[in-house]
Amino acid sequence: MNQAWGLNRIFPLLAAHQDQVHPDQAAGLRERPRRRCRTITVAGGKGGVGKSTVTVNLGMALSMAGREVMLLDADMGMANLDVLLGLTPSRHIGHLLDGSCGLEDLLLPGPHGLKVIPAGSGARRLAQLGNGEHAAVIRAFDELVHPPEYLLVDTAAGVSDNVALFAAAADDVILVVCDEPASMTDAYALIKVLSRDFGVRRYHVLANMVRHAGEARQLYTKLARVSDRFLDVTLDFVGMVPHDEQLRQAIRRQSAVVDTAPGSRSAQGFKQLAGAVDTWGEPERPSHDRIAFFGGQAALATGW
Repeated sequence: MNQAWGLNRIFPLLAAHQDQVHPDQAAGLRERPRRRCRTITVAGGKGGVGKSTVTVNLGMALSMAGREVMLLDADMGMANLDVLLGLTPSRHIGHLLDGSCGLEDLLLPGPHGLKVIPAGSGARRLAQLGNGEHAAVIRAFDELVHPPEYLLVDTAAGVSDNVALFAAAADDVILVVCDEPASMTDAYALIKVLSRDFGVRRYHVLANMVRHAGEARQLYTKLARVSDRFLDVTLDFVGMVPHDEQLRQAIRRQSAVVDTAPGSRSAQGFKQLAGAVDTWGEPERPSHDRIAFFGGQAALATGW
């Protein structure tokens, strides 16, 4: 069946973290009951801030703690989630859109039960997808018979419609920043576009590659101060991931640091993040005038 059927019917677009944390802080996740799928987009505006690394390690930390987790690589044409985990896909999002396979056929099994939906790398056609095709990818998730507990979406760099669509369709947005002027400027630009044009009002800020908790808090405060002054949004500080050579080594080995070096400082930061994510309250319902991941299941479950 052609997964792109009906494209014309789809709306076009419609606290403080400590330096040291307990290494098994996320262990309590195993005992909690299964809940509806929560979709989280990981964004950052600027390239090189570590969005993909955060996506992989947050997903792995949740999966190792007993949650059912799926990763979607939404960096169309420049995909790398499969590379970071040493996986070799035979199909990608392009095959879904041309109708040669379904979403279930794309799922790549990863370590600890993690599942990955790859986008093509070096595929010019995927890098030039229109909003309707991106919307079709989002709608395709309604076809999953058994949705995961968490869907993490790794977005591209920049402030394109691609990034905005996937961020607007998710329940939550984690905004990754680092101690670079361009990172802060681009993060603010992304918040401005998402809030003004897509109604995204809440952002979870993660400080990545920082030296200590004070630096992380300072980055958050800078971004929150200017956002509070000029934009109608809410930012909350969700944690930090310290600069760590063991994380760099894990990336070179195509593995998640939470798996290969669970006692490292960066792994502890990701575990702390996973523990925080799993305590978030119920997300706000998406409005009816825009698409959303698992919109069909959400409507069925809530009686819309």
